[in-house]
Amino acid sequence: MLESIKKYKSALGFIVKFFITYAILTYAYSLYLSNFDGEPDGVTRIVAHQTESIINAFGYVANVAVHESEPTMKLLVHGNYVGRIVEGCNSVSVLILFITFVIAFTGNLKNTIFFILVGSVLVYLANLLRIVILGIGLYRFPEQEYLLHQIVFPTIIYGMVFLLWMLWVQKFSKK
Repeated sequence: MLESIKKYKSALGFIVKFFITYAILTYAYSLYLSNFDGEPDGVTRIVAHQTESIINAFGYVANVAVHESEPTMKLLVHGNYVGRIVEGCNSVSVLILFITFVIAFTGNLKNTIFFILVGSVLVYLANLLRIVILGIGLYRFPEQEYLLHQIVFPTIIYGMVFLLWMLWVQKFSKK
């Protein structure tokens, strides 16, 4: 029995660190969200306003506004309602998963902190880019909603996370 535990020590360590880190970060985020009863949370509002600014920088006229009947932000392009920016669009849940994996796949402290900071910024920027692409795409090609939202939308953010995880495992973690 002791031999089996020693044999799988690194895998068990990964699993334990992963679930503990994920539970702590998810719990902290749920506490944060509990402060916004029926209103969009602060991060979602920031993401919505940054999306609006970026779309405007591309020469479109974008506006965001708090939805009247749900805790989301409405996104309008040239006055056309193209979609909602919901809490799940703000990248925090994806960042929790990203950070959890990096912590669970141990590296030295300096590399871990640096990689989490730089990787989180990259994931956040990829998330903004995907919302911008979705917003403009839905304005220009509303008939492509399924493709844009179900295929392109998640591929951008999860693709970025996957590439960063692979870089972490290959270059920085203690395998």
